[in-house]
Amino acid sequence: MTNYEYDIGIIGGGAGGLTVASGAAQLGAKTLLIEKENELGGDCLHHGCVPSKTLIKTANVFHLMKNSTRFGLPTVQLPPVDFAQVAARIKSVIAAIQHHDSKERFCKLGVRVEIGNPAFTDTHTVQLNGRSWSAKTWVVATGSSPVAPPIKGLDKVPHLTNREIFSLDHLPASMIILGAGPIGIEMSQAFNRLGTKVSVVDMAPQILAKEDLDLADMLKDVLRTEGVAFYLNSSIEYINEHGSLKEVRIKTRQNNLVSLKAEAILVALGRGANTQNLGLEQIGVDFDRRGIHVDNRLRTNHRHIYAVGDANGGFQFTHAAGYEGGIVISNAIFHLPRKVNYTFLPWCTYSDPPLGSIGMNEKSAAAAGINYTVYTEQFADNDRSLAEGQTTGILKMLLDEKEKPIGVQILGPNADDLIGEWAAVLNGKVKLSTLATAIHPYPTVAEINKKVAGSYFAPRIFSKKIQKGLKLFFQLKGRACGEDSCNS
Repeated sequence: MTNYEYDIGIIGGGAGGLTVASGAAQLGAKTLLIEKENELGGDCLHHGCVPSKTLIKTANVFHLMKNSTRFGLPTVQLPPVDFAQVAARIKSVIAAIQHHDSKERFCKLGVRVEIGNPAFTDTHTVQLNGRSWSAKTWVVATGSSPVAPPIKGLDKVPHLTNREIFSLDHLPASMIILGAGPIGIEMSQAFNRLGTKVSVVDMAPQILAKEDLDLADMLKDVLRTEGVAFYLNSSIEYINEHGSLKEVRIKTRQNNLVSLKAEAILVALGRGANTQNLGLEQIGVDFDRRGIHVDNRLRTNHRHIYAVGDANGGFQFTHAAGYEGGIVISNAIFHLPRKVNYTFLPWCTYSDPPLGSIGMNEKSAAAAGINYTVYTEQFADNDRSLAEGQTTGILKMLLDEKEKPIGVQILGPNADDLIGEWAAVLNGKVKLSTLATAIHPYPTVAEINKKVAGSYFAPRIFSKKIQKGLKLFFQLKGRACGEDSCNS
């Protein structure tokens, strides 16, 4: 038997890699973790989830201050935003979380942490910092990077990605965002609320292309009302620079040429897996431009090499990477075969209102040929939403032909948290009747989850047939007020 130096080696110190490293070490495996950056935490902590949500909170607070009269308060005269202070707050939040993802903490857990750029020299060995490191099992968790599409002129014009947007030294007066996906939508609203004039360009006919059109359009209307300009169904002809301004020339669906100019350009047109310079070709690991190919146990074609998170080209969510890390622990450390199951993987766009989804929406159900029924509830009918002044939005619950829930979409206040209850309900196979009869505190927006479940049972419970039966057996007297007299 070959004597490898480590039981398990992990390349990448983001969500997926840290999950595997902490779990493996605490279970007694000799663990090596390699990260190319000086700090652990990955893109999510330093350039993604954490800074973006911190920025969004700041923008939302500023938006509330500007709209104080909506809540019966005096008008507030606000000075312009000093983005240097915003960036400093973002940096402080990252630093606070960094303690949890520090090299010192993982060392205390028993993980050997090395910084550098490794490359495989054989299927069990990498070369790093002038020496070889061997492990019985390897996990590639290298994440992804923003894609720079082949747009004419883009390579010659300075532009922003998620790696630069949170550390600007001043607030741009204007910004063109290329891409109407989650990053583009979140940043368009945040910067617009802080005072930047924002335009969003995308080839798709709707924002958030994977979401249902009705919810996407409802959110787009909110952003448009706040001042964000949208150029959808538009292709980018070229990008140029004119002094202090950048120009994006687009062609609309009607073949009209439109010139957009702004101080800054943010490119949010997708991400690609970080597979370069790892030596994957030399050891014959199968991968393409989307990511490393894995089976349903997250193994590559070399079964002792796994790939998790953005590196495998699957779901580009931090919580998906963490979940996949747990799958690897089960397979590689416990040697208990466990397969991934993304049926009820939730995801959110952190706009205001946020949009949360789990399972299938109408678009994916129709594409799969599934016959479904939709039950809806409006936030305008929720007492807490009315009290909070946040009534825009809707909850949609999809049931299949067997009347089993196959997905829920929520656009509305606290949708990002509300979807968590559905994650428990759907993954735990909780009956709708259980949710419908569960006691929720009043008044909360969470009551909307209970209400939509109840709306499925209401027509059955309060039917004419049930009324007739109860009247027959228990001599109920029926209505005390006629339908016509209620309006008199």
